[in-house]
Parts: sequence; C-alpha cells; structure tokens
Amino acid sequence: MRVVIAGQGYVGLPLAVRAAEVGHQVVGYDVDERRIKRLALGESYVEDIPAERLRPLLESGVYQPTADPAEVAGFDIAVITVPTPLRDGVPDLSYIESSARLLARHLRPGATVVLESTTYPGTTEELLAPLLEQGSGLTAGQDFHLGYSPERIDPGNPTWKLENTPKVVSGTSPAGLAAVDGFYAQLVERTVPVSSTKEAELTKLLENTFRHVNIALVNELAMFAHDLGIDVWEAIDAASTKPFGYLRFTPGPGVGGHCLPIDPSYLSWRVERALGQSFRFVELANDVNSHMPDYVVRRLTEALNDRQRSVKGSRVLLLGLAYKKNTGDARETPAARVAELLVRMGAEVRAADPHVVVGVHVPDPVIPGQRAAEPDSHGDPFAAVRRVDATPEELAAADAVVLLADHDDFDYEAVTTHARYILDCRRRLTGATVEVL
Repeated sequence: MRVVIAGQGYVGLPLAVRAAEVGHQVVGYDVDERRIKRLALGESYVEDIPAERLRPLLESGVYQPTADPAEVAGFDIAVITVPTPLRDGVPDLSYIESSARLLARHLRPGATVVLESTTYPGTTEELLAPLLEQGSGLTAGQDFHLGYSPERIDPGNPTWKLENTPKVVSGTSPAGLAAVDGFYAQLVERTVPVSSTKEAELTKLLENTFRHVNIALVNELAMFAHDLGIDVWEAIDAASTKPFGYLRFTPGPGVGGHCLPIDPSYLSWRVERALGQSFRFVELANDVNSHMPDYVVRRLTEALNDRQRSVKGSRVLLLGLAYKKNTGDARETPAARVAELLVRMGAEVRAADPHVVVGVHVPDPVIPGQRAAEPDSHGDPFAAVRRVDATPEELAAADAVVLLADHDDFDYEAVTTHARYILDCRRRLTGATVEVL
C-alpha cells in the first residue's frame, strides 16, 4: 500500500521507517525543507532511528522523504503526526487543520486517514472529519475510513520501541476500526482496539496526566522533605519495595518534551470549555512542575551563599540540556528556564550536552503550506549560554555544577573528582561535594 506520514519528527519518522520496513511504499511528508534534505542524505535527527536503519530504505526506494505536496497523491493510508502545541493556554490545532486540507485534496474512496497527534477528546470527529469531508466531497465512515491512534513514542527508551509497545486503535465506524487495526497490526506486536475515537483520545491524555500528577507529587515532596531534613530519595527507595499499590516516580528539575508540559492541559481546557469546571489536579500539577526550575536555582543560590559566593559572577556548568537522559530532545526542557534565570542573575553559565545540537535543539515545527524559517539564534533557549565539553578543566573551573539530564555519556567519575560543588537533580552521583535535589 501507498502510505503517507504527514510530519517527520519524533513520532512520524519512526512510524514511516517501520511502515517501509514491513513492505509499504512510504512517503514521509514534511514542509520543513531542512528536515527533508537531511533525510534524503540518509541523516537522522531522531536518536531512535539511526542512519544505518534509514539509508537502506532510501536506497531501495520504499521510503521517500519529500516537501512536495503533490507527492501526497494516491495514498491508501495517511497518518497525521504533526505537533499540537498550546498557544496562551489554548490548544493550537492549526497543524492538524492544514494537514487535513492537504490530504482532503487527494482523498479517494476506500482510503484511510488516521490521526496520531495528541489532542482533546472529540477532535477526530468534530474537527478532522468535517475538514476531510469538505475538501474531498466524501463522507467519513461511508466513503473513506477515519480513526485515531495515540502515539506512544518514548525517545531514548532502550526497551520499549514502536514495535513492542501496545498500540491503541479506534475508528469512527466498525469498518474504520478494522482498517486502522489492520494497518497497525502489521507494524506492532499488539493492538488494543477501543470503541470510539473519543476513548482513544482520552487514553493518551489519561496516560500523560497520570505521569504529570505523580511527578508533581514527588517534586513537592522533595521540596518539603529537604526543608524538614528528610532524605526523600531514601523514602522513595523504601516505598518502591512494596510489590502492590505503588509505582515509582522520582523528583527532577521539571518536566519537558511535548507530553507532560502540554498534553494534560488539553484535557483541562476541554473540561473547562465543555463542562465549565476546572480540572484541579492538572492545574496543581502544572503549578508544581513548572516551578521546579525556579526551585533548582533557589537551591543553587543557597549552596553558593553557604560558600560565600553570590550567583552574580559565579561560573555555573549545566550538565544536560535535554528534557530527559540519552536524547537530544530539548522541547520544553526545564534546563532552558534554569539557564535563563541564572543568566538573568548575572552568572557565567556554561553547558555541556553531547546530544543537543548547538543552536538547534529540535527543528521547529512548521504549519503545512508555510516555509520553514532559516536556522538562527532566534528562539534558541541557550543562545546566552556558552556550550562546552565536560572536561576536567571545565569541571574544576566551575563554582558549581548542576546535573539536569543524566546522560550515560557523561564521565561521572571525572565530575565527582574535579567539581567543587555539584547539585545533582537526578540522584546519579555520590560524594562529599554532591548535594541531591
């Protein structure tokens, strides 16, 4: 079958590669020409898709990256994997809308369209279906199939990949569900059908809201435990020995990526708009997690004061700019806020991260139909930060080292040997110079 994947980012590229590997003719469509040029050269910007996996698909012609809208024509299955950011607290579905208008022009009877982008319950039926119908003159559930399947990509996870992670699938009709399920059953080991697209949309938000709320719980516990003189990490270790009724979550400098800082707010927005009520758990979690970078800077300020140093004029080395370990994904990373606050306070901030590319943390999403901006320092959250390697000289020269993302690439023995003071936000280190968040 001819498969079009609209969006070639952290979700779309692994999906496109997997579909090509199982034998489909795949068009990876993205309007960001920088991405397409790199993909055409066999270069991957997604850690989970090494170049060695991408290049054979390009050479055989089963995977075609393109920024040409005309190449979308003739698809049997199209999957939308574009971003769904928040704009001033309101869901921005313009990427979905633009993709829908493009696909509608090429929609044929019997074809299938699937939405994977995270969104609020009702989007597939209330927004996507009318756009596809208006642009094609066809009727969803009658002339073409329509469904929703929430993405479950976890960048950098060595165990759970697209192939072995159960895939929730849904359709707006029984035939639609069968078509969506049949497609994904070729790509993954197990599919999980649900009764409607709204349940599937809510599934994704439930998963991320669950994580968001529990991370906020342990983050707030960590702050209170520190002030009370209690080792929260030891308590977490002890609680984790309980074989039932408990799941382990750990504190950190804040949450990042597309999921936790954004997705639960989709559910909160939908509840408030549809029911006129506030989703208090989400709002509390947002407040706690969004202020964790401020708490990190407060702890660092206190530690420097204890050493007769002020933040202003101090040299601070940040280790890890990505929002999670072993990835180059810096979307919504708490490291950006930490760096911003320290620079504003007059610190000399340096940063080391072997995964996050200098000046470009993730190619900015572009609305289909618009050209991508040329890369520059505009919007780079680390433009005021000097990028360095975590050498013994850099470690020794810093008044303080802050471990934000505990990449396995870092030489932690060198960190504890040479750094004078370390604020470890991930509990990776031990030693006399280490203070754990």
